This record gives sequence, C-alpha cells and structure tokens, in this order.
Amino acid sequence: MMHSTQSILIRHVLLLITLLFSVAALAQKPVKPNASDILQSIKKLNVLGSVLYVAAHPDDENQRFISYCSNEKLYNVSYLSLTRGDGGQNLIGPELRELLGVLRTEELLMARSVDGGKQYFSRANDFGFSKNPDETLQIWDKDAVLSDVVWTIRKTQPDVIVNRFFHDKKYETHGHHTASAMLSVEAFDLAAKTDAYPAQFEYVKPWQPKRQFFNTSWWFYGGRDAFDKMDKSKLFSADLGVYLPLKGKSNTEVAAEARSMHRCQGFGSIGERGESVDWFDFIKGERPKTNDLFEGINTTWTRVEGGAKIGKLLGKVEKQFNPNNPAASVPDLIKAMQMIKTLPDSYWKVVKLAEIKQVIKSCLGLYLEATASEPSAAPGDMVTIRVEAINRSNIPVALSALQYVHLNKDTVLALNLVNNKAFKLEKKIKLPENAPFTGPYWLQQGFNEGMYTVPEQVLRGLPETPRFLSVRWSITIAGEAIEYDSDVAYKIEEPAIGEIWRPFEVLPAAFVEFDQPSYLFTNNSRDIGVRFKANRENLRGYVSLTAPDGWTVTPSEVPVQFKNKGEEKTLFFTVTTAGSINAGRINALVRVDNQDFSLKMVPIKYDHIPQQSVLLPANARAARTDISVKAKNIGYYMGAGDDVPNALRQMGCNVTLLEDKDFEQKNLKKFDAIVLGIRAYNTKEALIQHQTKLMEYTEQGGTLIVQYNNNFDLFVEKVAPFPMKLARTRVTDERSEVRFLLPEHPVLNTPNKLTAADFNNWVQERGLYFASEWDAKFAAPISCNDPGEKAADGALLIAPYGKGQYVYTSLSFFRELPAGVPGAYRLFANMLSLGNK
Repeated sequence: MMHSTQSILIRHVLLLITLLFSVAALAQKPVKPNASDILQSIKKLNVLGSVLYVAAHPDDENQRFISYCSNEKLYNVSYLSLTRGDGGQNLIGPELRELLGVLRTEELLMARSVDGGKQYFSRANDFGFSKNPDETLQIWDKDAVLSDVVWTIRKTQPDVIVNRFFHDKKYETHGHHTASAMLSVEAFDLAAKTDAYPAQFEYVKPWQPKRQFFNTSWWFYGGRDAFDKMDKSKLFSADLGVYLPLKGKSNTEVAAEARSMHRCQGFGSIGERGESVDWFDFIKGERPKTNDLFEGINTTWTRVEGGAKIGKLLGKVEKQFNPNNPAASVPDLIKAMQMIKTLPDSYWKVVKLAEIKQVIKSCLGLYLEATASEPSAAPGDMVTIRVEAINRSNIPVALSALQYVHLNKDTVLALNLVNNKAFKLEKKIKLPENAPFTGPYWLQQGFNEGMYTVPEQVLRGLPETPRFLSVRWSITIAGEAIEYDSDVAYKIEEPAIGEIWRPFEVLPAAFVEFDQPSYLFTNNSRDIGVRFKANRENLRGYVSLTAPDGWTVTPSEVPVQFKNKGEEKTLFFTVTTAGSINAGRINALVRVDNQDFSLKMVPIKYDHIPQQSVLLPANARAARTDISVKAKNIGYYMGAGDDVPNALRQMGCNVTLLEDKDFEQKNLKKFDAIVLGIRAYNTKEALIQHQTKLMEYTEQGGTLIVQYNNNFDLFVEKVAPFPMKLARTRVTDERSEVRFLLPEHPVLNTPNKLTAADFNNWVQERGLYFASEWDAKFAAPISCNDPGEKAADGALLIAPYGKGQYVYTSLSFFRELPAGVPGAYRLFANMLSLGNK
C-alpha cells in the first residue's frame, strides 16, 4: 500500500512554508559560496522587493527577466508555472506524461539554481496542447487553479506581477498560455480580499500587489519588423543585458545557462552580451510615472516598522566586507539578526531571518553535511547517518546538539568547532514504520486529465515533496543560538567524475513492475512478465495479479525470497481473456511482512538533474484485438526517444534498433520496413548522411515510415522523396472524428480492415505537426479536425517511390502504442505491411 502523507511530514512542510523558500536542493549537496557570492548575498539582505512571474509551462519563463530581478535588482523573484509540462514531448529520453512532469520540474529547479529565482506550481495537469483558453479552463478546475495562483501571491507577497502571456484571446497562442494570464489578472485583486479562499488564512495573509504587466514581445505583433515599427510610447522597457560584475557575466549569459537546463525540450542557448531590451505592457494597479517598472515601490528596510537601523547596519557590513576575511562581517551580521528578531511578525522578517542565517554560515566557511550509507531504505529499516561539520574561520563556533528530525533522536554535544578541524560522527538510526515514501506529492492521491489531487494546503505549489530525513544542527555563535537543517543525502565517488550526490529516499520494501506498459492480446492467452525487486535484505513475499472480470490468471500467486537488497527476478503469469470484456487493466501486488504493495519504482536519471525515484501504481493496460502484420523484420532508428519499438515487438515483429554504422544498403535491404522515431530529423544530425541511403532503400522496394517532426530546425530539408511541407497544424481532441477519404486504400484495409471504431479510446491527441502541402504523388487517406476548425488532411501521407512505399505520419503513435490503443496497433501494422502484399 502507499503511505498517505503523515502528520510529521505536514509539520515539516509547515516549517518550509514559514520560511517561504522554494529552491533547488541540488540533491542536498552543500553549497560552497565564494567571496563574490557572499558579497552578493550581503547586498541582497538590504533589498526588500518581491516579483512574481506567471506562465503556463516549464520553459515559458523569461530567464533574462528572472535573473535581472534576482541578480541586478536583488529582489526575491519567483516563477509560478501553472503546470509541470506533463503534456509535452521529450527530446532526451522516453519519459512522457507524469514522468515527464517530474523531469521538467527538476529542470526548472536547476534553472532557478542558476538564475536565482524560486519555483512554484499549481495543481493544473498539462493535458496537452489546447487551442483556446475556454477549453483549457473547462478541463482544468478553474476555481482550484485560481485558488493556487492566489495562494502563491499571498505566500510570496509580490510588489510586481509579470505575465508571460496576454490575458485576451486576441493573440493566437496555446490555450494554457492565455489561461495562465487570465487567472493571474483575476488573482491580482482576489489575493487581497478576505472573503476569497479564506481557508488559506491559517497560513498566509491577504496581499495586494502594486502593479501588473504583460511581458510583451515581437512574437505577439506579427514579427520583428512589425514590432520595430510600432508605437511603443505606452510600453515600458528594461535593458536586461546588463553586466553582473560579481558573476563576471552579462545577465543574458546567466539566463542562457538557466535556459539550457531545459534539455528535454531542446532549449539549449548560447550566451549573448550587450544591450537586450524587453518590453512590458501595463495591465492594472498603479501605473508607473516613469519607465521604471518598480517606480515608487519602497524596497529598503524603511518599508518595515523599525527597519531603518537594520538597513544602516547592513550597509556598513556591505561597505566593510573583506573578501579575504568574510568572517570579519559576522559580529555585525549577528547584531543585525538580533535586531530583525525584535521586529513585529511580517513576511520580510521571516524572509530576511532565513537569508541572514545563510549569510552568517557562508562568512564562517561553516560546512555542514549529512549523508546516509545507502541511497534508500524502507520504513522500519536501520540506516547509518554520517555527519560532518567544519568551521573555517577564527570566530568561535559551538556545536551543542544534533537532532534527527522526525526520529525523536538527539545527540547532545558541547563541542567547539576549531578553525579548519573537521568534526565527524556516525550514528545508526531506525526509520519509523510510518515513514512516508519519497516521491512527488502530486502523484500520490491520483489525478485526472486536468488536475492533480493535493488535499493538504501547505503542499500546494511546492516544487518537490519535502524530504523526510534531515539533521538539525544547533549552533552557537557569539552567544547567539542558530539552527541549520541539512537534508540527508547519499554520495559516492565515481572514478571518472568524482563526487556524485543524490537524494536519500524512503522507498517500499519491495517493488513490482510489468515488463511492458501495455499488452496486446492477439490470442485468448499470453504470458506476462512481472519484475520483482527487493529493497530490503532477507525478504520473503508473494506476488499475484488481478485482471478484468472474467479473465483468469495462472498461477494465482508466486512465492519469492531474496537474500540481498537490490536483487530482482522476473516472474511469469498466464493471463487468459474471456467474455465480452476486450480491454482493461492488470494489476500486480506483492505481499511482504503482512503488507501489500502495488507500486513500481521508475528511476529518472540524467546528469543535469538530481536522480529521482518515482513511485507509480503497478498496473498495465491490456487489450484483446485481432491483428495481422505482414512485415516481420523491422529496423527502427531512434529519434528523440519513444517506446514504439517495444510495441512493434508485441505485434510479433522482430525489431532491430539501428545505429549509424548500420546504414549501408546491404544492411538495410534485409528489413521489410524501416521506421524513424519521433523528431528524428530534428535530433539526429547523422540523417544528413543517411537520407540518400534511406531513399535508395525505399526506391529498391523497402517501406520507410517517418513519424512526426517539428517543422523547424530540420537537419534535412527534403525529408520525403517528393515535395511536402510540414506545419504546426495539430488535432488535440483525441475524440475528434476521423474520416476515410480513400476508403479503398490498402493502409485502411490490408491486412487489417479498419473502421471508425479503430479511432476510439485514443489518448491526449490525434496528432501534431501535420503536413500542410504535398505533391500529387502522395495519397492522403484520412482527415480529421478539432471542433470548429477546417479539415486537416495531412496526418498520414503515403506515396509509392520506385518499388517501395514512403509513409509520413503525424499521428501520435508514440502516445497511442504504449497506451495499448488497439486501433493504433492495427493501423501501424497496415503501414508496415504496405510493401509486403
């Protein structure tokens, strides 16, 4: 079973909410600031300004503006992305839907770790491309998402809100984009109203921002030339290309580094230098009297009652800062912290106390580390925690105690941390039996097409689930007690790289996972493989399956026994279909120590983000259908990454994953068909050399199937043997009617006779980046369109070329086949079989 969020976790989250920080933890690796970083943070202590940037997806944000606010203006700047980008595509791996949302969340956090912003989300699920905000707000729960925008405004108390998109339908853009701006504009006033979402006031207070802008650009005006010529007298501007001396980079160079963290979307950027002007259209609030977006906003300590003296003292700290001896600033920083503590409770009191604690730590060269002896453990298991503390200054620092948060374990010390002498300690602790599993909180309660379920108010908006296991350090500096928290992490030494960190995770004692995301039954029975993995030593248990009513599973359960943690084994069950039920889900269950688990663990591992373990229900879609395929030997050349090859194997095809060395004609001619993965012409530069060989293969009698490509950044200008133009046309309604324009065409009849029913139960969309123009030699056998739009006939184009067949398809097979959609399998089988009559 999956643990519900425990009260101990909620208390931990409440602490984080109180601190009002939401930043990338960088896999819990301790930060090691240099003197320039420290001086920057001291300067920031004396600035009390807050900005909120609002958009719809990861990579929508303007990193130049976020970095400018954070690093030039020294404001607290946050980015609210209404979704986690779950509905997009992935250029670097196979993760889609909720797994893609986790990946893109981590990429956003890494971007914020570069540009200095903080990150928040709403509960909105990115259900895929939407053509208008009305559709978006019907699928999302508008009131729930609006409440999340209000919640973020009240938490971050922005003086200025900036929307990436315009709040009116006059600009043709993604429906999510316009909806994000519409909700932001509505929330601008609601956040100050005491009768709007009053349950939030248990944790936050009403807040009225000063003003709101739309971050406009040439894109909204038909091109750069048109924008250059237009009257901008009513717009506001800011040069975001400023030089940041303490970073040794221009602001735009920092922004490019942040933008380049969005790798799964292919947004790597080259840093630029020099003037870079952005434009802002005033929406509501107090209109500035000058060109300054922040004109008239008090961002000094005088905005806080009793704060003037604090600002004066911090100005002295900045002026006297010695980069060769940062610790010399500590006595005055301690005085400033004591003064902040005496202030009346307020947002800025909480924020600046948290900031100044970190500045003091940095000035001392105080390094605090907490690591575990292994990367994960199950509730109830023993874990060895190693801690290290070192003070690299002549300022007296005392370590009085260590507290293992949530474990009721303390270590009392009376230790002076002598300059540059490390203190190290190991302690074995037992995780509580009710310790919550590590994993994305928004996936733990189930979700639907438009919304994630997050019952706990304090969790809403956080980028990650707060870590359960942490160490609290009780430190005394110049008689002042300060506490620091360190999330427990796991680190190893990699000979080729060096130190590698990853989060420590609390995971189930056992995982169970199907060997395929979906199963196609072409006969009444088939064997299904289930992988069982132990996450505890000396583990015994039983694995069983449940299938749709009327289906049978043999055997009913299988005993398992493992000695070592990490061992795994594949078990096989025979599932037999029966009755009128042709589709459903099969669930896997493992019983260990009288506990039932039905969870699979999916690791997400890339070198630019902390490794993540995502727990998902252990189930698979199963469908029974009649299917035949005449092409048996398939070559598959991966593009951006997808699971289509595994689906083709379920059809009974032999699939070879082609490498660049395989593109010799003698190697290619053995294949009945060759399939190019999604966005191959956008991601595989080697196709420049391979294209001629692929055309020769087709001309000599092969079948070449090219799946969808973006219509820009193509490595090969002519992706087809005859003229064809790709566009941005897409059909987003997966229920839209598919019409047969050429009902006698072989692709609709051989070897599987297709009907309208084969287009039932598709997921997310029909297709994307349809062709808009094509040569008369192409046949376009199907047509579809979203409601209210004209017919789009470029989803599937087929042309004979020499003795072979060329197929270009924009249908989203990369989503439909892993989802087990029977009709998608039958159509793809017909495409493969075109040259094997």
